[in-house]
Amino acid sequence: MVDVLNRFGHLQTPPAGPFRFIAVDVETAGNAIESICQIGLCFVSDDRTMQTYSVLIDPEGPFAPFNSDLHGISARTVIGAQTFPEVYAALFRLLDTHHLVQHSRFDERAFAAACTRYGLPKLTSHWTNSVTIARQAWPSLKGAGGHGLANLKKHLGLQFHHHDAGEDARASASVILSAEPILGTQLSYLTTNRQLTFEFEFRSAE
Repeated sequence: MVDVLNRFGHLQTPPAGPFRFIAVDVETAGNAIESICQIGLCFVSDDRTMQTYSVLIDPEGPFAPFNSDLHGISARTVIGAQTFPEVYAALFRLLDTHHLVQHSRFDERAFAAACTRYGLPKLTSHWTNSVTIARQAWPSLKGAGGHGLANLKKHLGLQFHHHDAGEDARASASVILSAEPILGTQLSYLTTNRQLTFEFEFRSAE
């Protein structure tokens, strides 16, 4: 089996929280938006430390050649991987209690569609679109390559491997952290929930 999960050195288990925000990215097996085959998360702390986690998922459906060529994940790659309900159950509380960041609204819609497919509760988290933040910070990129991750990679000198969920999640988090000094302020709604800090510390002590 091709080791897509570890080829970029991502964490195999999510780190302990709480965090300032979590950036989210998904890769899909085909045209169906609910066909998630990889989830990537980047956990951002108050000191701007980023920790990247990724997990492969068996989409329980076929892979389109175009998608596999894009992200390198195929039916063979996900042999033995967990399904979305199994992975989602392990991540739900962490995701549902944090501010989430995505680059475009694709990831939010993919999660919602996968939850509908399997009859699972949907996330109630607040989602921030880093494309919107990038447009505010670098308006000159409109008409000059745009605000997609590939162009932002060149403009900002970001180091990541595009079309890997963990790498793209880290890139999305990096866009936010790079934009804030340009905007002259930290995004006030992307802050660590202090009550959540207490809850995590209390649970860790049990």
